[in-house]
Amino acid sequence: MSVVGVRNIGDDVAQALPHKYNGQALTLLGDKGRFVLPPEFRNTVKLSSEGRTLCLLKDEEFDCLVGFGLSREDDFEAMLDREEDRAIRLGRDFSRLKRSNQLYGYKKIPFDDSGRFTMPDYLISLGKITDALYFQGAGSSFTIWSPEVLACQDDGWASAKAACADMMAEAAAKAKRAKAGGKGK
Repeated sequence: MSVVGVRNIGDDVAQALPHKYNGQALTLLGDKGRFVLPPEFRNTVKLSSEGRTLCLLKDEEFDCLVGFGLSREDDFEAMLDREEDRAIRLGRDFSRLKRSNQLYGYKKIPFDDSGRFTMPDYLISLGKITDALYFQGAGSSFTIWSPEVLACQDDGWASAKAACADMMAEAAAKAKRAKAGGKGK
Protein backbone atom coordinates (compact mmCIF):
# COMPACT_ATOMS: atom_id res chain seq x y z
CA MET A 1 0.00 0.00 0.00
CA SER A 2 1.39 3.40 -0.92
CA VAL A 3 1.69 6.35 1.43
CA VAL A 4 -0.78 8.23 -0.74
CA GLY A 5 -3.33 5.44 -0.27
CA VAL A 6 -2.93 5.54 3.50
CA ARG A 7 -3.27 9.31 3.57
CA ASN A 8 -6.41 9.18 1.42
CA ILE A 9 -7.97 6.61 3.75
CA GLY A 10 -7.15 8.84 6.70
CA ASP A 11 -8.66 11.84 4.93
CA ASP A 12 -11.83 9.86 4.17
CA VAL A 13 -12.13 8.77 7.80
CA ALA A 14 -11.57 12.33 9.05
CA GLN A 15 -14.25 13.64 6.70
CA ALA A 16 -16.68 10.90 7.77
CA LEU A 17 -16.37 11.73 11.47
CA PRO A 18 -19.36 13.62 12.85
CA HIS A 19 -18.85 17.29 13.58
CA LYS A 20 -19.55 18.11 17.22
CA TYR A 21 -20.00 21.51 18.84
CA ASN A 22 -19.23 22.01 22.51
CA GLY A 23 -18.42 24.80 24.90
CA GLN A 24 -19.70 28.33 25.25
CA ALA A 25 -18.79 31.73 23.85
CA LEU A 26 -20.08 35.27 23.74
CA THR A 27 -19.75 37.83 20.99
CA LEU A 28 -20.91 41.42 20.89
CA LEU A 29 -22.34 43.31 17.95
CA GLY A 30 -19.41 44.92 16.18
CA ASP A 31 -18.74 47.49 13.54
CA LYS A 32 -20.90 47.52 10.42
CA GLY A 33 -23.61 45.58 12.28
CA ARG A 34 -21.68 42.31 12.26
CA PHE A 35 -21.28 39.56 14.80
CA VAL A 36 -18.34 37.17 15.05
CA LEU A 37 -18.61 33.40 14.97
CA PRO A 38 -16.25 32.43 17.83
CA PRO A 39 -13.17 30.36 16.86
CA GLU A 40 -14.25 27.27 18.82
CA PHE A 41 -17.44 27.12 16.71
CA ARG A 42 -16.02 28.65 13.51
CA ASN A 43 -13.44 25.91 12.98
CA THR A 44 -16.05 23.14 13.24
CA VAL A 45 -18.46 25.00 10.94
CA LYS A 46 -15.65 25.38 8.38
CA LEU A 47 -14.90 21.66 8.49
CA SER A 48 -18.57 20.73 8.36
CA SER A 49 -19.34 23.11 5.51
CA GLU A 50 -16.04 22.60 3.67
CA GLY A 51 -15.84 26.37 3.64
CA ARG A 52 -17.17 29.45 5.35
CA THR A 53 -20.92 28.84 5.42
CA LEU A 54 -22.87 29.09 8.66
CA CYS A 55 -26.38 27.62 8.63
CA LEU A 56 -28.92 29.24 10.95
CA LEU A 57 -32.56 28.59 11.71
CA LYS A 58 -35.04 29.36 14.47
CA ASP A 59 -35.39 26.66 17.10
CA GLU A 60 -38.92 25.26 17.03
CA GLU A 61 -39.23 25.19 20.85
CA PHE A 62 -37.14 28.05 22.25
CA ASP A 63 -36.62 31.70 21.32
CA CYS A 64 -33.11 31.05 20.08
CA LEU A 65 -31.36 30.18 16.86
CA VAL A 66 -29.69 26.90 15.93
CA GLY A 67 -26.40 26.91 14.06
CA PHE A 68 -24.56 24.16 12.19
CA GLY A 69 -22.49 23.40 9.10
CA LEU A 70 -23.81 22.19 5.75
CA SER A 71 -22.98 18.52 6.40
CA ARG A 72 -25.77 18.31 9.00
CA GLU A 73 -28.28 18.34 6.15
CA ASP A 74 -27.16 14.77 5.41
CA ASP A 75 -28.89 13.71 8.66
CA PHE A 76 -32.24 15.41 8.03
CA GLU A 77 -34.07 12.57 6.26
CA ALA A 78 -33.09 10.06 8.96
CA MET A 79 -34.21 12.58 11.61
CA LEU A 80 -37.55 12.96 9.85
CA ASP A 81 -37.98 9.17 9.67
CA ARG A 82 -37.23 8.78 13.40
CA GLU A 83 -39.56 11.60 14.39
CA GLU A 84 -42.35 10.25 12.20
CA ASP A 85 -41.91 6.70 13.57
CA ARG A 86 -41.97 8.01 17.14
CA ALA A 87 -45.11 10.04 16.50
CA ILE A 88 -46.84 6.96 15.05
CA ARG A 89 -45.79 4.80 18.04
CA LEU A 90 -47.09 7.42 20.48
CA GLY A 91 -50.27 8.11 18.52
CA ARG A 92 -49.34 11.77 17.95
CA ASP A 93 -49.88 13.93 14.91
CA PHE A 94 -46.86 14.50 12.70
CA SER A 95 -46.61 16.68 9.62
CA ARG A 96 -43.58 15.61 7.63
CA LEU A 97 -44.02 18.66 5.40
CA LYS A 98 -44.08 21.07 8.35
CA ARG A 99 -41.06 19.45 10.00
CA SER A 100 -39.18 19.33 6.69
CA ASN A 101 -39.81 23.04 6.26
CA GLN A 102 -38.42 23.66 9.75
CA LEU A 103 -35.25 21.64 9.09
CA TYR A 104 -34.54 22.65 5.50
CA GLY A 105 -35.60 26.27 6.05
CA TYR A 106 -32.18 27.32 7.31
CA LYS A 107 -30.36 30.40 6.03
CA LYS A 108 -26.87 30.00 4.60
CA ILE A 109 -24.73 32.84 5.92
CA PRO A 110 -21.21 33.47 4.66
CA PHE A 111 -18.52 34.59 7.09
CA ASP A 112 -15.02 35.94 6.55
CA ASP A 113 -11.73 34.46 7.80
CA SER A 114 -12.18 36.28 11.12
CA GLY A 115 -15.67 34.84 11.54
CA ARG A 116 -17.51 38.11 10.94
CA PHE A 117 -21.00 37.77 9.50
CA THR A 118 -24.14 39.83 9.08
CA MET A 119 -27.31 38.28 10.38
CA PRO A 120 -30.53 38.86 8.43
CA ASP A 121 -33.13 41.03 10.15
CA TYR A 122 -35.72 38.25 10.27
CA LEU A 123 -33.35 36.00 12.26
CA ILE A 124 -32.51 38.87 14.61
CA SER A 125 -36.23 39.32 15.19
CA LEU A 126 -36.96 35.59 15.64
CA GLY A 127 -34.08 35.22 18.11
CA LYS A 128 -34.98 38.46 19.91
CA ILE A 129 -31.36 39.51 19.47
CA THR A 130 -30.07 42.90 20.52
CA ASP A 131 -26.32 43.54 20.81
CA ALA A 132 -24.86 40.21 22.01
CA LEU A 133 -24.92 36.53 21.08
CA TYR A 134 -24.32 33.67 23.49
CA PHE A 135 -23.24 30.40 21.83
CA GLN A 136 -23.90 27.06 23.56
CA GLY A 137 -22.58 23.81 22.08
CA ALA A 138 -25.19 21.09 21.64
CA GLY A 139 -23.40 18.24 19.85
CA SER A 140 -24.43 18.15 16.19
CA SER A 141 -25.44 21.82 16.37
CA PHE A 142 -25.24 24.80 18.70
CA THR A 143 -27.74 27.29 20.01
CA ILE A 144 -27.38 31.05 19.75
CA TRP A 145 -29.18 33.06 22.40
CA SER A 146 -29.85 36.65 23.21
CA PRO A 147 -28.45 36.85 26.77
CA GLU A 148 -31.68 38.51 27.93
CA VAL A 149 -33.82 35.68 26.54
CA LEU A 150 -31.54 32.99 27.97
CA ALA A 151 -31.73 34.62 31.42
CA CYS A 152 -35.51 34.05 31.41
CA GLN A 153 -35.26 30.28 30.82
CA ASP A 154 -36.02 27.71 33.51
CA ASP A 155 -33.44 25.99 35.74
CA GLY A 156 -32.78 23.37 33.07
CA TRP A 157 -30.62 26.08 31.54
CA ALA A 158 -28.85 27.01 34.80
CA SER A 159 -25.34 26.17 33.57
CA ALA A 160 -25.75 28.07 30.30
CA LYS A 161 -27.32 31.03 32.13
CA ALA A 162 -24.43 31.17 34.61
CA ALA A 163 -21.79 30.93 31.87
CA CYS A 164 -23.52 33.64 29.84
CA ALA A 165 -23.88 35.97 32.86
CA ASP A 166 -20.19 35.50 33.66
CA MET A 167 -19.16 36.25 30.07
CA MET A 168 -21.42 39.31 29.96
CA ALA A 169 -19.85 40.62 33.20
CA GLU A 170 -16.37 40.07 31.73
CA ALA A 171 -17.33 41.94 28.55
CA ALA A 172 -18.77 44.84 30.58
CA ALA A 173 -15.63 45.04 32.72
CA LYS A 174 -13.43 45.00 29.63
CA ALA A 175 -15.48 47.78 28.03
CA LYS A 176 -15.27 49.83 31.23
CA ARG A 177 -11.47 49.40 31.36
CA ALA A 178 -11.18 50.38 27.70
CA LYS A 179 -13.30 53.46 28.26
CA ALA A 180 -11.28 54.47 31.34
CA GLY A 181 -8.03 53.93 29.45
CA GLY A 182 -9.21 56.13 26.59
CA LYS A 183 -10.01 59.16 28.78
CA GLY A 184 -6.43 60.36 29.06
CA LYS A 185 -5.81 60.37 25.32
